[in-house]
Parts: sequence; structure tokens; C-alpha cells
Amino acid sequence: MSEIARHTISRVMKNFGAERVSETAADEMAGLTESYIRRITETASKIAKHSGRVTVKKKDIELAVDELHVGVGLSR
Repeated sequence: MSEIARHTISRVMKNFGAERVSETAADEMAGLTESYIRRITETASKIAKHSGRVTVKKKDIELAVDELHVGVGLSR
């Protein structure tokens, strides 16, 4: 079960060009998106804690993306 609502994922996919999105496609994309968010958040949280903070900041996320190389080929 995904934390991200299927209709939200479908709407985002449609905004990026998909005419129609099946339920299974939306579920798959939601799972992939959550995996991406989880990996970045875990790393960003470690970076924040290493800096003596509990609050994850933008710079922590940027560093986490760079460290994990998950942003390769993606634009912000």
C-alpha cells in the first residue's frame, strides 16, 4: 500500500504528457516514487544528524542526491 495517493500520481503523470494512466501504472509509479523519496530522506537525515540537527534542510537533500547519484539526468 502506497502512502502517495493513486489519483495524485495519475494527475502528475498526465501533467507530464500521459493521456491515460492505468491503476497498476499509477501504483507502480507511486512505489518507485516512494522508494526514491525514502533513499534520499534516509541519507539526508544522516547528513542533518551529522551536522547536529534533527531538521532536514534543502542543502541536506541536495547533498543526499549528489551522494546517491539519484539525480543523474534529472533536472530540478
